[in-house]
This record gives sequence, C-alpha cells and structure tokens, in this order.
Amino acid sequence: MPKPDLDRIDRNILAGLQADARISNVDLADRVALSPSPCLRRVRRLEEAGVVRGYRAVIDRKAVGLGLTVFVEIKVARHSLETAAELQDRLVAIPEVVACHMVSGMADFLAEVVVPDLEAYERVLTDKLLTIGVIEDIRSNFAIRSVKVDGPLPLGRLEAEG
Repeated sequence: MPKPDLDRIDRNILAGLQADARISNVDLADRVALSPSPCLRRVRRLEEAGVVRGYRAVIDRKAVGLGLTVFVEIKVARHSLETAAELQDRLVAIPEVVACHMVSGMADFLAEVVVPDLEAYERVLTDKLLTIGVIEDIRSNFAIRSVKVDGPLPLGRLEAEG
C-alpha cells in the first residue's frame, strides 16, 4: 500500500481524531478550518488508506482490575524465520499480552503483559510463556508507575491552515 501524501490539513485532522475520536465531523471541520463535507471526505480517505486503522475506547487498567503491567524481555534460542514466526503466533494468542515488538539489543522481543496481580503474572509466566519451546531466556520488568501511556503520535501541533 503506497504511503499517502499527508498535508497540513490531514495532519491536523489526525491530531484532532487522536485527541478526541468521538469528535463530531462538524467540530473537527471547524478545528481544521474546513467545511464539513471536505473534512468528511478527507477522514474517509485517511480511513480507506489505512492511516486511520480504527477507533477505540481507552480503558483505565486499574479501574477494571488490571493493576500490574510487566514488560517481558524474551530471547529466542535459535534465530530463524520459523522461530520468530512461531514465537509471534504464540505471543499474539496470549490475551494478557497487549503489545509485542521485535527489538534489537539484549532481547529479541519485548512483550507488554497486563494482569490483575503478581499471582496472575506467575500463571502467565509458568503456564504460557515458559511453555514456548523456542524461548531461551525471559526477563520480567515490573512497571512501578506509568508516566505516559497511549500517547498520541507526534503529528505536530493542531493549527488551522491559512
């Protein structure tokens, strides 16, 4: 899929949607200095191009009983496409893994695991992660406090064109 050309208005629309995905088209159009019809056309174009992948509610983890976040560094035993694919498939299938990245450095993958408490993490570790045969080493880093989560992408300041 080719990367769409994003002008300042597109970036302002994206910044507006990141700030409030429930904003009405009329209010968004006003914020980016467009009339509603062209604004809606641009939003739909951004959606169709895959720039806007979807809309979601950001849930407070603690409010729903998920008070422990663990960043898990995973090192694979053998580096190969098959090993990476197997590990990725297994990690994606674990509901407690809310994000996972292939990384460079001491670890090969970094997984973000969200659970209610330490006992629940122990179950994820022993029953799910340690059963994945291609894993050589696991290091768990417990989040003490979240400073910034679910931050918007740095698209630039929302400003009207003119």
